[in-house]
Amino acid sequence: MTQAELKTTAISRQTIDTYNPATEEVYKTYYLHTKQEAEALIDNSHKAFQRWRNASLEERASIIKKIAELLRRDKAKLAQMMAKQMGKPLALGEGEAEQCAAICEYTAEHGIDALADEERDIAVGKKGIITYQPEGVILGMQPWNFPLYQCIRYSIAVIMAGNTTVFKHDESCFETAEAIQKIYEEAGLPKGVFSCLFVDGETADELIAHPHIRGVTFTGSARIGRLIAKISGEHLKKNVLELGGSDAYIVLRDADIDLAVKTCVQGRVMNSGQTCIAAKRFIIEAPVYEEFRDKYVAAMKQVTFGDPTDSQNDMGPLARVDLRDKLHQQVQESVMKGATCLCGGEVPDQKGAYYPATVLENIQAGSPAYDDELFGPVAALFKVADEAEAIELANDHRYGLGGGIFSKDEERAIRIAREQLDTGMVNINGYAGPQANMPFGGVKESGYGREHGGFGIKEFVNAKSLFVA
Repeated sequence: MTQAELKTTAISRQTIDTYNPATEEVYKTYYLHTKQEAEALIDNSHKAFQRWRNASLEERASIIKKIAELLRRDKAKLAQMMAKQMGKPLALGEGEAEQCAAICEYTAEHGIDALADEERDIAVGKKGIITYQPEGVILGMQPWNFPLYQCIRYSIAVIMAGNTTVFKHDESCFETAEAIQKIYEEAGLPKGVFSCLFVDGETADELIAHPHIRGVTFTGSARIGRLIAKISGEHLKKNVLELGGSDAYIVLRDADIDLAVKTCVQGRVMNSGQTCIAAKRFIIEAPVYEEFRDKYVAAMKQVTFGDPTDSQNDMGPLARVDLRDKLHQQVQESVMKGATCLCGGEVPDQKGAYYPATVLENIQAGSPAYDDELFGPVAALFKVADEAEAIELANDHRYGLGGGIFSKDEERAIRIAREQLDTGMVNINGYAGPQANMPFGGVKESGYGREHGGFGIKEFVNAKSLFVA
């Protein structure tokens, strides 16, 4: 049922108001499915699976290519939605749509080979066949920071694999979720293969137990990730979790400092800092610390914020006022525990969930800037004596999603990244977001499982062995 259909039904429904973070005014009111209606959607998705699983890989790929075309066609409209839902600047929103189209194209181009049967010799005169078969209905639960990408990232892979999915987006992004479903079906995806669940988080958690749910994929906080893992484990449902990070970027003494400064500003303020793989902690060797710090602070002072529909602004607001207030509280607590605020650190006296680019140094263990994830444009600077201390500090965190290294000795940086950093991804002399052809995911409390690069397409398949005499 669409939002329009839910609105016109006779029963009394729970509703949720969402707010434009740039104006703090109500943007949309959403009507929620009852649990029984959500369960019926899962049942319908299971029925759709019985047909979709028999669609050829070529047919699936053809539809996914068409989805890419439609995402590009509608990118301006989708960007406007994201700006009003969570404050994303329009250029970033259109870039997100382009990235999603590229994911679709990569999956369509390479998914057929990734899912093709494999033959192996198992004994004299015998052969083994490994076949990758879809499992059923996958429950997706995704957050607000990339309203389009978070959905496309998981759903295109599971759909290409022959699964169906029911999707629970963050409440503020139900509009985008419905737009995605319309695009999918316009591209030729049969009804029921992708279905939106308009439910709250508690109801979504309860749906994990539904007998037709075969797997769960979730992006969000480690706190909720533990809950998802617990419920999934109780019901023996496989799950993939991406739970955020506090990525450390190491600046070695032989680094190109100007490049490091420019890149680390970009990596900290992109999407107003609301990115799980944002550059968040900056660990700089002592001989170049002051030069990096002074140039970095000067550059962060130049970062502008304001109306996300105005291309002159570098950042829009944070997604919600309460998230802005939590970030500010983390900054204040870190300062109370010894940190020095070099710029920013004050809530602007204006409407909207805005927060300035902020830089902290002299950060102490036991403070939020040291121990937690700061989900906004706040940078934490650390001075270390040498490479060994830099690596130790970078790894001294419960998260392990991404990170980075700056050094003119590329081989040295690769060696450190490969052998020393306890993360799922590492940037060297640059900052890159998720790439369609590279695995995405982390270790430790950043979660488990991988997406993209041919890895995500096999997270929810049955790798079935056939023994042929």
